[in-house]
Amino acid sequence: MAATVAPPRRTVLPQTDVRLPEGLRRLPTWLSVGVFLLVLVAGSAYVRTRFIGGQFWMDEAITTGIASHSLSAIPGILRHDGSPPLFYLMLHVWMSVFGTSEAATHALPLVFGLLTIPVALWAGWSLFGPRAGLMAAVLFASSSWLTEYAQETRMYELMGLLGLIATAAFLHAFVFRRRWYLIVFAVAQSLMLYTHAWGIFFGVGAAIALIPIYLASDERRAIVRDAVMMFVGAGVLFLPWLPNFLYQATHTAAPWDHSPRLGAPVQISRDLLGGDRITVALLIAAVIGLVEYFGRAYRRTREATLLWALIVLPTATLLLAWASSQITPAWVSRYFAPVLASMLLLAAWGCARARIVGVVAIVASLVFLAHTASFAPQYKSNMREVSGEMTPLLHRGDLVVVAQPEQTPLSWYYLPSGLRYASTIGPVADPTYMDWVDALPRLQRANPGATLAPLLASLRPGQQILFVRPLTEGAQNWEAPWTQLVRRRAAQWGALLAADPSLEPVASAPRTYRGACCVANSALLYKKVT
Repeated sequence: MAATVAPPRRTVLPQTDVRLPEGLRRLPTWLSVGVFLLVLVAGSAYVRTRFIGGQFWMDEAITTGIASHSLSAIPGILRHDGSPPLFYLMLHVWMSVFGTSEAATHALPLVFGLLTIPVALWAGWSLFGPRAGLMAAVLFASSSWLTEYAQETRMYELMGLLGLIATAAFLHAFVFRRRWYLIVFAVAQSLMLYTHAWGIFFGVGAAIALIPIYLASDERRAIVRDAVMMFVGAGVLFLPWLPNFLYQATHTAAPWDHSPRLGAPVQISRDLLGGDRITVALLIAAVIGLVEYFGRAYRRTREATLLWALIVLPTATLLLAWASSQITPAWVSRYFAPVLASMLLLAAWGCARARIVGVVAIVASLVFLAHTASFAPQYKSNMREVSGEMTPLLHRGDLVVVAQPEQTPLSWYYLPSGLRYASTIGPVADPTYMDWVDALPRLQRANPGATLAPLLASLRPGQQILFVRPLTEGAQNWEAPWTQLVRRRAAQWGALLAADPSLEPVASAPRTYRGACCVANSALLYKKVT
């Protein structure tokens, strides 16, 4: 990009810089950087595998259940789930090699999370210089968000990796005008669309981030032409999934959460960046390092254009997602993956330019994350314990009724084979996934007494019914339309089963409850006596 205004001569204030020892500086760059990267990856892998065998919560069981089907069947099943297919297809291949255990399936997102470290090194180095690259690698290696979701069998780590590649390719293509990165961005953007719906928000955010680039450029027609080619290319690659996406958008939304409010910036600071202290430390260093680029003298320089693009891209993405979630809630911290890259790259660049202040900010962030493993909860549910207590009492043909319909795959994953399944909506033919198609209206129409009667009639004397009910007492996240109704239906079904004279209580579980961060259940086993 040609700059019409030459940047002013920078006045360097006296300050302490950070230099490597002389012995290390004599080493070949590839060797010292390679060792540095190896240490980062190894340390991050250690932290991110502390609870790799931890039990699933319901979303992970749904993911594993869908991925257990054949490759040809997965896209059709996902029409009922609401998700794009890429991660499920990759997980299917992964499980065919490594198995379906919690540790085996957690290892796939772990790989994606670890890959962000060398990619961040490349992105920061190629965009802002070696110091920024090294700092970016440290920030990605220590990221609490990446640590948490590296041990979750979901697509979020893949989304974070793709977001990093797309962000770097976007800046290379439009700020540095390295045009072959247009292809990299188009492919990465299409893969994001095939991974999670937030790829749409990122794509629109990237289009908005072109505005400061366009205003600073002397090649405005070329910018527009390249942007059209790039986004059209991404759209063409996404076309095969578009009919499924449109069906999902109109049929599979479930109001399981509230719309976000004005506290969203605090949520981003704490859940995405790791806490307010980390946010403040990185922000101070970034401001010190980058503040001069806000001046008039730098208005149309490459540095200022980079700065504004990195600010607009995550801001526009988050604002679009926030506004959309006022209509259909889709705002939870695990969805923030697309903007993690731009935020951490901006922080790394600012810290690199702030020199000793930046190093202090990075070190302070690591200190604040000294217990990084605490961001990866060991107990996401208690279904494994419930299964351990109930499995010896269950027999082939017994009926499992799950009061929270989307927990049916979690019960299926941990309970023994040969059982039949139903939810408070009705019989479940395939318990490996949740059918979200018009789920709220279907649950509203499912009268508890009328739905339970044929299920009880299908049991012969001596057969059993296991009622799995979510623990919702005191939980503040059970106030959205879907969760409110789930809670009410669970209480209604529990009362009906307890009062039915044809049923005799056999056992309950769990005997002890050690807590769960995401979801927990109790279970009551009844035997049909008449």
